[in-house]
Amino acid sequence: MFFMLGLCFGSWSSRVATIKDELSLSDGVLGSTLFAMSAGLVLSLPAAGWAIAKLGSRVIGVAAIIANAVLLALIPFAMDAYQLAILLFVFGFSYSAVNVSNNTQASLSEVISGKTKLPFFHGIWGLAGFVGAGIGTLMIGQDIALPLHFGVISFIALISALACWRFLHDKPSLEQSGKAFAIPDKSLINYGLITFCSMACEGIMYDWSVVYFQDVVSPERKFVGLGFTVFMGAMTIGRLALNRFVDRFGIRRTLQWSGILTLIGMAMTVLHPSLLSSIVGFCLVGFGIGAVIPLVASAAAKSSTMAPSSAIASVLTIGFLGLLIGPPLIGFLSDAFGLRYAFLLCVLMAFGIIYRASKISDQSP
Repeated sequence: MFFMLGLCFGSWSSRVATIKDELSLSDGVLGSTLFAMSAGLVLSLPAAGWAIAKLGSRVIGVAAIIANAVLLALIPFAMDAYQLAILLFVFGFSYSAVNVSNNTQASLSEVISGKTKLPFFHGIWGLAGFVGAGIGTLMIGQDIALPLHFGVISFIALISALACWRFLHDKPSLEQSGKAFAIPDKSLINYGLITFCSMACEGIMYDWSVVYFQDVVSPERKFVGLGFTVFMGAMTIGRLALNRFVDRFGIRRTLQWSGILTLIGMAMTVLHPSLLSSIVGFCLVGFGIGAVIPLVASAAAKSSTMAPSSAIASVLTIGFLGLLIGPPLIGFLSDAFGLRYAFLLCVLMAFGIIYRASKISDQSP
């Protein structure tokens, strides 16, 4: 389920520049359409947390991933920015429902096994995003039409989701513990603010990294998707290796290093946007950003005041506000100052991660 979600999202992100060119969208208009997707991501979270607490993450997760796959196949048929915005809103809405469901399923695995597993599952999502980005880079280089590209990915996701059904956890007694709705405590709010900064930067990388390479780095066409692919690869490797790092250094120091790596990487590519420095910079950003979501989701699922799905949703709701603001803001800043300097927003978000991580107590999970 994590792999299929990452594959669909990675495939979409790898072809943003293609869609931008086919619909002749300016940076500002593209930013506005991306806002619709971010709005769907955010508005879905409270509803998804409530629905999962009532119906279970297995039912909501499978239904939502099927919807997400179908919507991916429909995106290439948008005729203008308005149709694209509507499709992206619903695409984002279904994505969040799958995301919360998957994290709830992963937290159930942790409870049942007594082992930390969320970083591994998020690593699988990153691996899928890397595969999706790699396929997208290949499709761009070979001039493969969007309907064929997205149609094949959608079909794979549909079949895989149906195959997953019988293997998913069905543990209503664990999923319905705690309140479906409650005010997050200070710890959850702090994790949410860290997620806000992380997801603002993450969303910018998903939606604008290919465009940044195309318009700012300006490599040969076959290398346009390379930066995004490297970013996704670094996220994957970082998440798969995260467990040992967290066990040794703790969540606070790990998140602080996440912010530092993101800061260094983004500063590199903005100050010197050559092909080599941008690839290295995007790689560092991937290593840095990759640690945040699995760590805060795992911590939120251990809340003593809210049901796991609702606690995860509350943290992600704050975080997804960053996803709501970040990508569209890049479009507006790009129109005003140029895309290169608009990416300094990620540097600001990296400082936010470092600062908020310092507020985590040593006793935090």
